[in-house]
Amino acid sequence: MHLTLKKEATRPPGMNSLQQQARFDDFLHEFNDERPHEAIAMKCPAEVYLPSRRPYRGLPDLDYPLHDRDVLVTACGRICIYRKKINISTVLARQRLGIKEVDEGFGSSASSTMIWAISTWNREPLQPVDNPFGPRLSPMS
Repeated sequence: MHLTLKKEATRPPGMNSLQQQARFDDFLHEFNDERPHEAIAMKCPAEVYLPSRRPYRGLPDLDYPLHDRDVLVTACGRICIYRKKINISTVLARQRLGIKEVDEGFGSSASSTMIWAISTWNREPLQPVDNPFGPRLSPMS
């Protein structure tokens, strides 16, 4: 299906995003309403589709009981801790993450960097590590 989509809806591409979306919409209509599929006895998907009887209510909020705190990833993919902005990923934008402090970081000042372990889907407690970035390498080696 993906190869068919690529061949029929992207070659040649639309001149702008609206034209490209129209090409995708046309493909979707043909694929689901007009084109028979061998896997479903030469019927169109629209002929055999049944909507779910259960309404979708979204996902429940995740709870991280074994972590120090939970934070929200901003739309630009950052978390903010102690007035510091840490880039995570835009893939996790608007998601809650459980974090646990695993080490006091670089320096001994009151504003020293804290190293946090981030847990997104794993509800197991995070184990402290000596250095989350791996072993230090000597500059002379």
